[in-house]
Amino acid sequence: MTKWVYTFGDGLAEGSASMRNLLGGKGANLAEMSNLGLPVPPGFTITTDVCAWYYDNGRSYPETLRDDVAQALEHMARLTGKRFGDAQDPLLVSVRSGARASMPGMMDTVLNLGLNDQTVQALATASGDPRFAYDSYRRFIQMYSDVVLGLDHHDFEMILDEEKDLNGYDLDTDLTSDDWQRVVERYKALVEEELEEPFPQDPMDQLWGAVGAVFSSWMNQRAITYRRLHDIPASWGTAVNVQAMVFGNMGDTSATGVAFTRNPSTGDNELYGEFLVNAQGEDVVAGIRTPQDITEVARIAAGSNKPSLENLMPEAFAAFMDICNKLETHYRDMQDLEFTIEDGKLWMLQTRSGKRTAKAALKIAVDMTAEGLISEDEAIQRVDPAALDQLLHPTIDPNAERDVIAKGLPASPGAASGQIVFSSDDAEAMAQKGIKVVLVRLETSPEDIHGMHAAEAILTSRGGMTSHAAVVARGMGTPCISGAGSIRIDAASETLMAGPVTLSKGDIITVDGSTGEVLRGAVKMLQPELSGDFGQLMGWADKVRRMGVRANADTPVDARTARNFGAEGIGLCRTEHMFFSEDRILAVREMILAESHDHRRDALAKILPMQKADFTDLFEIMAGLPVTIRLLDPPLHEFLPKTDAEISDVATSLGVDIGLIRHRTAELHEVNPMLGHRGCRLAISYPEIAEMQARAIFEAAIEAGRKTGAPVIPEVMVPLVGMKAELDLVKARIDAMADAVQQETGESLSYQVGTMVELPRAALRAHKIAESAEFFSFGTNDLTQTAFGISRDDAASFLGAYQRTGILEQDPFVSIDQDGVGELVRIGVERGRQTRPDIKLGICGEHGGDPSSIHFCEEVGLDYVSCSPFRVPIARLAAAQAALKAKNQS
Repeated sequence: MTKWVYTFGDGLAEGSASMRNLLGGKGANLAEMSNLGLPVPPGFTITTDVCAWYYDNGRSYPETLRDDVAQALEHMARLTGKRFGDAQDPLLVSVRSGARASMPGMMDTVLNLGLNDQTVQALATASGDPRFAYDSYRRFIQMYSDVVLGLDHHDFEMILDEEKDLNGYDLDTDLTSDDWQRVVERYKALVEEELEEPFPQDPMDQLWGAVGAVFSSWMNQRAITYRRLHDIPASWGTAVNVQAMVFGNMGDTSATGVAFTRNPSTGDNELYGEFLVNAQGEDVVAGIRTPQDITEVARIAAGSNKPSLENLMPEAFAAFMDICNKLETHYRDMQDLEFTIEDGKLWMLQTRSGKRTAKAALKIAVDMTAEGLISEDEAIQRVDPAALDQLLHPTIDPNAERDVIAKGLPASPGAASGQIVFSSDDAEAMAQKGIKVVLVRLETSPEDIHGMHAAEAILTSRGGMTSHAAVVARGMGTPCISGAGSIRIDAASETLMAGPVTLSKGDIITVDGSTGEVLRGAVKMLQPELSGDFGQLMGWADKVRRMGVRANADTPVDARTARNFGAEGIGLCRTEHMFFSEDRILAVREMILAESHDHRRDALAKILPMQKADFTDLFEIMAGLPVTIRLLDPPLHEFLPKTDAEISDVATSLGVDIGLIRHRTAELHEVNPMLGHRGCRLAISYPEIAEMQARAIFEAAIEAGRKTGAPVIPEVMVPLVGMKAELDLVKARIDAMADAVQQETGESLSYQVGTMVELPRAALRAHKIAESAEFFSFGTNDLTQTAFGISRDDAASFLGAYQRTGILEQDPFVSIDQDGVGELVRIGVERGRQTRPDIKLGICGEHGGDPSSIHFCEEVGLDYVSCSPFRVPIARLAAAQAALKAKNQS
């Protein structure tokens, strides 16, 4: 028969830490502490399997569960000498949630369960303290009414505040036994008035009400949101932990507190925590009373005049310090602990691996390695790669005041302040004068690239996590918030409206791209510091990872940033970004408007030296490392002017008729540009464009090779190939240009020609395409769009609903869809290697910087990932973790 309930206590437990999936984190650790002989109040855990049953069977329970719980309560009675529901000496219990992944504060808890009008009198007699008994009863009524009965806890707080005001009390601890009895009667009257039935008096009814509430809280909105933000599957479920109550509110010899075995903000090896005398656990986190410091060192540092636990209860403190050391050594990680001291005796209520900042995670991992607690490989696995973003960008000082006026998607991490501007031209002009600006747009387009480069931060009211603004900003390391839908932007009047707040051009805002918050005014920042711990850990990671890590870089600034962060080359250089700068956009437009082949070549001849100079810079910065350059990809209409004023300016500059520009724009207009005349289709229609770019690449390679003395092996990437014949046509032009440049210069060239696999057909026909392609780079942004038939720029309007309803667990543009898009990648890898075993395989979409996607890339055997420069350290660490995972599984 299935075992639904596991007991623990008195130095023994039916479970252990290894049973986390079944018992949840809290239950597994309570069992483990019991097995270690630590003072843990006895209890039992109802497993996560019951949670699954509960939701699969109309919120009902397995047939034997009630009997199993009854037996577990008997087990607790034997260990405590008290019986649940007994009118003379009652056993009271806490009922808490416990998922396998820590979800602090997200689900429900009930304390002091088992109290009723009879048992409260028994508790008063047994403890000799009626005040304590009725304080516990009023706590239970309020918590149970909120969690189980669905009443608003504020209504109970109002009653308590009235009683305190009536008696002139400041603190809850000022109330007497008579006061608490009066509060209890008012609480019960409130319940009966609201529900038209009395507060439940049967302890077993109370227990099953609380168990049901905890299971139900797995699907409350805050838990659902937390799971979505932390990628916790709904299928995991929660366990329920029922445990004998111990009381920190039994007077001045009792207390309750929370602590970390190391400082969770800095990582320093010092006990960090606080406690309250004569209190229960919820008082510490509720903020009703000011907590006290646990250690004397911390009390002095805080300048507090309230005694520390170390001085107030030295014996309990000494026992607690001993347990802290024992648990940290046992778990080999920083622990987050909850404890209660009941009349001088210490009890442990919880231990778990503590949440920490990225800075603290690095320090703790490196320090514990030096202390011999963990190995280098374990240290690598202890740090969340995504958390490194906290270290690579400026962040808002946690002590600074935050006047939040709106919130959007945290599209690119870091924080920055600046004056609001509503156009890219203004952003560039003001930045040239040394003024820091924040570019505010409905959405950005490739034409905004100069303003995006100039801005300190970017804010858009439309778009998702993989919109143009988000992708480009991440590549530049610029803080960005996208999809701030509550903001109304009026570019004409140059105003921004966020609720009651209206701001104009020149007003200062702060963008926090790590949280998605828009703040009014300038806010104090903390600059990133890549400490020795960072370098130490990254060195260990580089030793164990198999995959290479390259960067998506289009400019010298991008390339230098990427190399500083440890990139091993460029995996994607998007040449179109070079076309939009002010000194060359006119020549590009002249090329597009050309009415003949010769005119087009003349215009391209003006662009050639500019492209060559760009490529030369990149090759020199990346001396000795591979550089993959993608030929022109977007449709030509993106480069043409949009407004009447822009059209007029271009017509004047080029000396052409306005009608010609309008005609050409109309000619190039497409209903669905994403699937239109772009990528290799441009190179086939206008081969002279590909020839110019190939010449620029090869001449730059030779020039950079001469300057640096290091070999330059460019990788020319043809985009949007779906058929081998397309690649063959374009490759023939590239090869011909390579021959021409070699003859003209008298120098030999080494280069490769490959393709970006971003169409399902390319993945399916990879065995044929590999006959011509020397490398594949999976462009998973477009591959996701074409596989799903979803435009990433429009997906934000419905993907949230897909995630909330469970159709998708993650945004497929943020983390690769391994079942669908991933299957296409697998097929492309397998079939490509069938034809060309030594084919070089990488990924250059946004997924190249996502840790879970990087694990997938390791799984399918890609040679490298390429990501935004500021995500290179994240990718290096994630690739190391993926390699260790693969090693451990083999």
